[in-house]
Amino acid sequence: MSALADDVVAIDFHTHVQRSARTGPTAAASDDAEAMAAYFGTDALTPTVHDLADEYRARNMMCVAFSVDTGWATGDEPGVTNDEVIELAQEHADVVIPFATVDPHGGRRAAREATRLAEKGARGFKFHPSAQEFDPGDRGVYPIYEAIAEAGAIALFHSGHTGAGAGTPGGGGIRLKYGNPMLVDDVAVDFPTLPIVLAHPSFPWQDEALSMALHKPTVHIDLSGWAPKYFPPNLVQYARTLLKDKMLFGTDYPVITADRWMRDFDQLGFDDDVRRRILRDNAARLLGWASRGEE
Repeated sequence: MSALADDVVAIDFHTHVQRSARTGPTAAASDDAEAMAAYFGTDALTPTVHDLADEYRARNMMCVAFSVDTGWATGDEPGVTNDEVIELAQEHADVVIPFATVDPHGGRRAAREATRLAEKGARGFKFHPSAQEFDPGDRGVYPIYEAIAEAGAIALFHSGHTGAGAGTPGGGGIRLKYGNPMLVDDVAVDFPTLPIVLAHPSFPWQDEALSMALHKPTVHIDLSGWAPKYFPPNLVQYARTLLKDKMLFGTDYPVITADRWMRDFDQLGFDDDVRRRILRDNAARLLGWASRGEE
């Protein structure tokens, strides 16, 4: 795809594939979905790629879709393989943009896998430092970033607080310190051509994320994981002004739906130009697609 279709109204940069369309949900995927649903007060959905395609096609939207490999930290297998996400996304190429996930502890073997997945069609890679239990600036992960950068793909990092493990003993073993977005700053310095997305309002480190996006040309922020009515005022102010070209619409579906997110976003009073950038054009540019008026 070299240009974005005119009828696409938005690109959701953050949705989760939580089960396989071929084998059904794993026990771990079902348990995680129940826990996250309880935290967010939503239904416990475990969408497949087909489910995402149906959800977003009905709304004339596209979505970035991925799973998360937390096997090193938890011993659990992902609910769906990277290959299935990529292959089924190709069946729904008008809607679903496939990202992949690799074990950040996997060194050069994981780097080779990232190269393979990018060649197969992955447009980016999702990292969750808290759930995967790693420091994004650890030099041991650098071969993976190098492979992603060489492939021209995107690195998307969870940042800030997480609902995963919240309220369980010991937070489910999840260490929040790895969610500080400033840990990604070394990556932005050492891989200056690597497009980076900091996922979510980065509570309690929102200022750090804004600083990075202001300072590093390749760093963007996706607005997923929080209903917009809870966005901190400094995030809204920068989205309206200095960072209007760096902000990306994202939901964290299925824990927040596009309909819910849009209802709240409409109450923030963004003008049409900034709204279009956040909902559609910034993501299109990051993905290398011409957007409205840019061809």
